[in-house]
Amino acid sequence: MDYYNSSSISSDRLGVLGLCLRDILAEIKPADSDRITRLNAINQFSDYLRSVQSLRGAVVKPFGSFVSNLYTKWGDLDVSVQLDNGLGNSASKTLKRSLLRDIMKALRRYGVARYIHFIPNARVPLLIYEGNHHNISFDVSIDNYLGIMKSKILLWISQMDERFRDVVLLTKEWAKAQNINDPKSGTLNSYSLCLMVIFHFQTCEPPILPPLGEIYGGNISDDVTGWSSISERHIGDVCAANIERFRSRNLRRRNQSSLAQLLVSFFDKFSEVETVASEYAICTHTGRWERIDSNLGWARTSRSMLIEDPFERPENAARTVGPSELRVVSNAFTDAYNKLSSSSVLANRNSLISCLTRSRVSSQLGVRPQVHYTTGTAAIDPAAVLGRFENVMRLDRRSHASTSAVTVSRRANETTYLL
Repeated sequence: MDYYNSSSISSDRLGVLGLCLRDILAEIKPADSDRITRLNAINQFSDYLRSVQSLRGAVVKPFGSFVSNLYTKWGDLDVSVQLDNGLGNSASKTLKRSLLRDIMKALRRYGVARYIHFIPNARVPLLIYEGNHHNISFDVSIDNYLGIMKSKILLWISQMDERFRDVVLLTKEWAKAQNINDPKSGTLNSYSLCLMVIFHFQTCEPPILPPLGEIYGGNISDDVTGWSSISERHIGDVCAANIERFRSRNLRRRNQSSLAQLLVSFFDKFSEVETVASEYAICTHTGRWERIDSNLGWARTSRSMLIEDPFERPENAARTVGPSELRVVSNAFTDAYNKLSSSSVLANRNSLISCLTRSRVSSQLGVRPQVHYTTGTAAIDPAAVLGRFENVMRLDRRSHASTSAVTVSRRANETTYLL
């Protein structure tokens, strides 16, 4: 079980896969027109809220995959309505629920939304709807400072190496095709998938990304309390300085793996995650697998899979994953790795595209849709898996460093819509 080499499969055998990945990305990546459509939809949403008396003076700010530039052309929109009342992140859940009800009433009054779903008791109260005009799904929250800051840091991370965004988009498409990207059904949310890709890039040899604790050592969830523009600028300045430090220190040590090699080794790395997850957490803050019993915050919680949220430690980003769903997730990774290790599959464009995409994508690429399923796996000896894993872990007692260039840009995430 190789956790650090990019791929044990030679680049010569991955030529067809590389071409397929190029075609898939061309189909799922948003065009400039998709971005403009989303900006217009946000602007229209802001217009509707101007009639809501309780939200006078508030602003609408996008966040999530749209801001971090990790969205596909079908991605939904996360927006936060930021209050102009001095409460910042201390606004109560009661107030947030009340304001989301006011927004829901306004949307219904104008008749501009369908499939409206209000989730008042979520960890972050949420209003979900689909716009009639742009056909884009919105996830609306109130004063989501933490979500906004997470999105910006993920944008800066994505700018450190162009392959990161590509692997995230490919992973999201594959996970949707395998029905393992649905937290409501007990599988992985998109944020967890993104963290798994970060972790993969941290544990390649040589590493592509550093431990996130070396980009920002604090806990964002603590540092956004009493939020202000000064806090935001401070976090941005710290991240920019640290990323530049990594860039200048590691210009000559760049991981040369192809996109195909990185994707195959990603599936390999997590193919036995069901067994490993019983004792180890995926920790992007340190860039290592960490023993769960080494952290009281982890050990006290009930979980099937633990992916630590690096910006909200020690919260578990994969808390929705249940035991049976973890097996489905693990089998999906195993199945993908086995297929992408098969000479017959690697030589067949149709088989590769069917393995990695949903029918809406494969049909656009001229491939007849196939039914996706996850095959069963042979019986696994947990003790043997953990033994191999812990032997590999001993190799990872060194400092990780970033090896790629970055230009920290705030241009894409400063969009604010006044009400």
